[in-house]
Amino acid sequence: QVIKVYSEDDTSRALEVPSDITARDVCQLLILKNHYIDDHSWTLFEQLTHTGLGRAIEDHELVMEVQSNWVMEEENKLYFRKNYAKYEFFKNPLIFFPDHMISFPSETSAAVSHSGILQMFLSSSTYPEIHGYLHAKEPGKKSWKKFYFLLRRSGLYFSTKGTSKEPRHLQFFCEFSNSDMYMSLTGKKISGAPTNYGFCFKPNKSGGTRDLKQLCADDEQSWTCWMTAIRLLKYGMQLYQNYMQPYQGRSGCSPLNITPMRSISENSLVAMDFSGHRSRIIENPTEALSVAVEEGLAWRRRGCLRLNSHGSPIAVSNMGMSIHRSQSWFHHKISREEAQRLILQHGLVDGVFLVRDSQSNPKTFVLSLSHGLKIKHFQIVPLEDDGKLFYTLDDGHTRFTDLIQLVEFYQLNKGVLPCKLKHYCARIAL
Repeated sequence: QVIKVYSEDDTSRALEVPSDITARDVCQLLILKNHYIDDHSWTLFEQLTHTGLGRAIEDHELVMEVQSNWVMEEENKLYFRKNYAKYEFFKNPLIFFPDHMISFPSETSAAVSHSGILQMFLSSSTYPEIHGYLHAKEPGKKSWKKFYFLLRRSGLYFSTKGTSKEPRHLQFFCEFSNSDMYMSLTGKKISGAPTNYGFCFKPNKSGGTRDLKQLCADDEQSWTCWMTAIRLLKYGMQLYQNYMQPYQGRSGCSPLNITPMRSISENSLVAMDFSGHRSRIIENPTEALSVAVEEGLAWRRRGCLRLNSHGSPIAVSNMGMSIHRSQSWFHHKISREEAQRLILQHGLVDGVFLVRDSQSNPKTFVLSLSHGLKIKHFQIVPLEDDGKLFYTLDDGHTRFTDLIQLVEFYQLNKGVLPCKLKHYCARIAL
């Protein structure tokens, strides 16, 4: 069988694969062919162009089985990209399941531990109840209504009377064995969804929008909670096995207790000054910051001098203005909504980011960053001082000669940001 896989920049690659190949195997094949680093976050993503839906295909799913559900005339695509939140809930479930959205069986003690939540999700006898408000699209209509929903092992229900959980007020919405869950990539545009946090259930053999069960959450956190809980309900232990698979074969290792070969605490790193006869530790944090920035500027200037020996100074200065465009984290001329969609697809893990042009102010840029299951946007402002152009995130307190230097700095220091920049939404080429 031949499959075609696309990357974020819409380059594609045709692969000849066996009919029983899994999504994980396809990812491994592309990692090897492209010499990428395997950090266990590579994912095969299914995008249904006609309906504006997409989902990360689970590692164990058969790719040919996924494609067999496609309607011939629709131009559906498989994408190869990172999904940093793929198994993040196994590492930190307390973030993914906030207290106000989860209830435990009455026989369970009130305080459930970190691992206890996971054991309950993976157990066949007990299952936590997820509850909260969701917008539901009325079948055959364009209107949406807000209902109180409950997720139980038997399926998804909504209450016909406020937040009542009495059986007579609960109406069955859907179960998941014969359908797949998709995120809405263009929910507001196609179906008039009230927010950008839409998801739906599509019967396996259905191509159109008629049979879709469409829902919409109010914010990123509840959207993530619902989708994660439904994944766990549908696949259970299979997800845990997928998560454990990269660690199998390593003696005594499990993802919950793996330590890196070389571990350095951030608190053990100190700023040093080697300018004098004897080195000294810089204890003043303001001085340490200014030294780090000055060293970065000096390094950048040395780089320009090296380039100067091969080309004209004008070419170098022009390149400095647009050098960020060659970076994988930079996305030229995309909207705020597109940036949010890209980050959602790459996973709401702390530190997932991209840099883009500002649509409201053509001369500025925007850093879009995921933190605490929310997407935040920070304006990068250009400053001119003494005939030189700088970029800043904090009203000029910390200045950078170009966007690359700015990103490199905030990858090492969180500064005014809520967290360091860790994972970028990349436009990779296949």
